Amino acid sequence: MDISIHSSFLPQTDPDASVAFWRDVVGFEVRNDVGYNGLRWITMGPPGQPNTNIVLYPPQANPGVTQAEQQMIAEMMAKGTFGKIVLATPNVDATFEKLQAAGAEVVQEPMDQPYGLRDCAFRDPAGNDLRIQERK
Repeated sequence: MDISIHSSFLPQTDPDASVAFWRDVVGFEVRNDVGYNGLRWITMGPPGQPNTNIVLYPPQANPGVTQAEQQMIAEMMAKGTFGKIVLATPNVDATFEKLQAAGAEVVQEPMDQPYGLRDCAFRDPAGNDLRIQERK
């Protein structure tokens, strides 16, 4: 069986701020930007990896989500406990310095974890937890 991850979804509350963060701070490219009924779905990904995508989506557009659930999602996003993604880099310290210098909100400076990885963490404009691990 040949299966790969094509797209992962992260919620966004401000499409322009999300594009600016993922494009200008993280260095991803915009691959698609689709609007419908005043909402936007933006597909982004790392240059040179056309089959790896993140879709920044408006969480209120999920069918079947009640008003109470939308409120809960908004509260969790504000706390940074709703969306999460883990990325990898060959040099986590250099990547941390670049993102910090670009103004990204730091959650955790680079550190060696007891489970054998070195990583750091940031939050994107929607509050998503962006963890970056060092590839070995």
